[in-house]
This record gives sequence, C-alpha cells and structure tokens, in this order.
Amino acid sequence: MSEKRQHLPTVRLRRLAAELRRLRAASGLTREDVSSKKGINEATLYRIEKARTRPQKRTLIALLDLYEATEEQRSDLLAVQSGSTDQGWLRPYHSELPEEYTAYIGFEAEARTVRNYESLFIPGLAQTESYAHAVIKGVWAAATSKEVEQRVQARMERQALLTKDQPLQLWAIVDEAAIRRTVGGPTVMREQVRHLLQLTESPHITFQVIPFDKGAHAGMPGSFVHMDFPDPADPELVYLDTPAGDLFLESEAEIRRYKSMFEHLQAGALAPNDSADLLAMVVATRD
Repeated sequence: MSEKRQHLPTVRLRRLAAELRRLRAASGLTREDVSSKKGINEATLYRIEKARTRPQKRTLIALLDLYEATEEQRSDLLAVQSGSTDQGWLRPYHSELPEEYTAYIGFEAEARTVRNYESLFIPGLAQTESYAHAVIKGVWAAATSKEVEQRVQARMERQALLTKDQPLQLWAIVDEAAIRRTVGGPTVMREQVRHLLQLTESPHITFQVIPFDKGAHAGMPGSFVHMDFPDPADPELVYLDTPAGDLFLESEAEIRRYKSMFEHLQAGALAPNDSADLLAMVVATRD
C-alpha cells in the first residue's frame, strides 16, 4: 500500500481533527498562535485539523497542553490517536481505485445511517450487478474493462452492509428519471426495478421517488450523500460526486444545509408505500 493510501481519512481521524479544531477555537488561538507557542509548522497543523495526517503522540500532547484539555478529553483523544489509522475495510485491489472513493467506502462501512439522494441513477447500494456494469461503463467511457470490473466489484461488496447483523440504515430518494431511464437495456432495467421493489420490504431501508409531476424540487442541483455514525462524537459527513472531483463536506453549516435539503426532498417525494406502488407499475409496464 502506498504512503498516500496510508493517510486516507478515517472516521476516528476525522473525530480527532474536529475535536482539535474545537479546542483551538475555544482557546481563542489561531494556527499562527499555536505555531509560535509550540513550534508546530502551520501547514502541519492545517493537515492535522483537516484529517489529512495523523499527529505524532508528542505533537498531540503538546496541543492538548496548550489548549488546557481536561483529563477526560486528553484520555479520549490519545485513545483515538492510537487507533486512528485503522483501515480494515480496505481490499487489496482498492489501491487501484481513486483515493476519494476508497475514503468514501471506509466512511460508509462505519456509518450508522446513509441518506442518499440521486437525480439520475439508482443509488449504488441498491444497484444490481448488471445495472452497475452498464452505468459505470456508460458514464466512464474511457475506462478499461479492468477498471470497470473493479468499480463493479467494489459496489457489490459495499452492499453487504445492508445484510450484516446490524445493517446500515439506508434512506434513498430518487427522481423518477432514475427509475424510468433504460440503463443497459429493457432486461437489465426490469431486473433493477424488481430488485428495488424487493429492497423496499426491508425494515432498515426506506425508498422514495419524486414524481415528474412534482416539478422543480430541492434536489435538482445534484445528488448527495449524508452520513452519520454510531458514536455521536464522530462528526457527520456529506459527500458529493461531481465532474470536478469528489468532495467531502463537514462544516456545521454545510451539514445543516444538506440535512434541510434532504428533509425537503422527503416531504416532496411520494410516501414509501406509494413509491413502491410506482415501482410495481414500472415493472408491469416493462414485462
């Protein structure tokens, strides 16, 4: 595994970074202040606070001393630091996937709830293998066969989160366009919509559709994923997959904005039972 891969952000590393940012702000110190008082390079401190690198133990202790952390905070953050590089979710072939995508897989694997809005695609956690293959090949036109297969394999492995003993809670909302567009041909799409219909029977999966006749709605600017985690101390996360690159948003203002957006989408979409009826109708028209 490359050095770059070793420093992929993890949930624990993000928690450490968020708490160090909070403690510095509570102390009324700028990064420049910290650098002058403790001799820590400003660029290094920036990377620590953005979860881009794990602080050495002596650096963390120096920061906790400066911020006058309580014994409880000190004990908790030192414990987080000692285990913040755990990436047991990585598979050997993940080193060939984009760095941001492997980070996303890791966050998703540790999440409690995923709220996913998609305007044009079936959510990755709900895709059949045939649909995933068709959509990845169609969107990523320059990809080699090997690259397509790696993406498909990763997507199928992610779906194990929905069937584990304590399954991931998934709330997915899609625009009607996602279930109407014929991706991979009629047979592939019929199989895909049937699969969605089966998933709606799972108590930990909620699926809603925003019908065409709803008109303009809050999700039209684009798709997004909002995650929260079992431990309330772990900061929530929003993920955006854009043509310009993948983005992870974690400021309180950004989280509030996307949570509000998802709530508007929930209110504007068909109820889960009505969404299932629409899926059944789509299946019937494709038979």
